[in-house]
Amino acid sequence: MTQTRPDDRSLGQLVADATAQVQTLVKAEIALAKAELAHDAKKAGIGAGLFGGAGFFAYIALLFLSVAAGFGLHALGLGYGWSFLIVGGAYLLLAAILGLAGKAHLDKMTKAARTKRTIQDDVEWAKSLKTQLASPPEQEQLPPTDGRPAVEAPKQ
Repeated sequence: MTQTRPDDRSLGQLVADATAQVQTLVKAEIALAKAELAHDAKKAGIGAGLFGGAGFFAYIALLFLSVAAGFGLHALGLGYGWSFLIVGGAYLLLAAILGLAGKAHLDKMTKAARTKRTIQDDVEWAKSLKTQLASPPEQEQLPPTDGRPAVEAPKQ
């Protein structure tokens, strides 16, 4: 009965063993990544839900504070209509300022200008390559000797 020592294995066996070990390692890493991502996705979902809840309650607080501001202006001696009109106008002014700032911010976008330019360059390059491949190569002319007409060089 013969036993094979680890150093007696052929190159093919060593490569097969290494390939199997790499596959096992890659599968284990993928499984770990999946588990971590699933855990992180659950935490992200809960965090997003909590942010949504915070936004909802902030919206309700803004409504109540707006009503309080309207009543506060009324307490200063203005009528209810004018008080709430001032609060509404302040929100309208804030919305206009934010809208203009957002528009200015969007106007500064590059609109992927570099990407468009490089894609156009690639298309031009491909077209020139196509025309180069489609046209037959020019024949090299040998210089005339002793007064005879030029002769084409042999194709290589």
